[in-house]
Amino acid sequence: MKLIIGLGNPGAEYINTRHNVGFMVADELQKVAGSKKLVASGKQFKIAKSDKFMNESGIFVKKLSSNYNLPTTDLYIVHDDLDIKLGEYKIQLGHGPKDHNGIRSIDEALGTDQYWHVKVGVDNRPLDNKPLGIEYVLQNFTNEERIILDKVIKEVCHQLKNL
Repeated sequence: MKLIIGLGNPGAEYINTRHNVGFMVADELQKVAGSKKLVASGKQFKIAKSDKFMNESGIFVKKLSSNYNLPTTDLYIVHDDLDIKLGEYKIQLGHGPKDHNGIRSIDEALGTDQYWHVKVGVDNRPLDNKPLGIEYVLQNFTNEERIILDKVIKEVCHQLKNL
C-alpha cells in the first residue's frame, strides 16, 4: 500500500489559500475514487489530509506512516511550492522546497527527505512587486488563478492514478 497525504491548514478561512493546494488535490482524488482509497495500476493508495497546521505536518505524517508501517518511499506528500509557477507541478523523490516549514517539519519527524514530493506550483507573483512567500501562501487564489489551478489539480490526480 502507498499513502498520499495532502498538506494544508485546517479551518474554513484557509480553504482557498495557496498553502492548501495539498488538501485540494486530496479532495479531488477522493472525489474521483469515490472514497479515501484509490486503486490504480494494481496498487492500492490511501488518501489522507493532515489534521495539523502546516508547520506541524510532521506529527501527522509520522503517526500515519508508523500506523501503516510504511517505508518513506511509499509516501506521497502533496504540497504547494513557491519555486514552481502556477499551473505547473513536479513529482520527485526527495528534494523538497527550500523554505517550506511543513516539509521541514516532515523531514525532521521522519529523519529523511526521501519520500515522494508532489509539488504543485502556486507562484503567480508579479516580478516588480513580489510579496513575501509567508504572506503570499496564506492569500486566497483569485478566480482567474483558480481556473489554472483546477486544471493542474486534475493533471496531478491523473498522474498519481497512473503511477
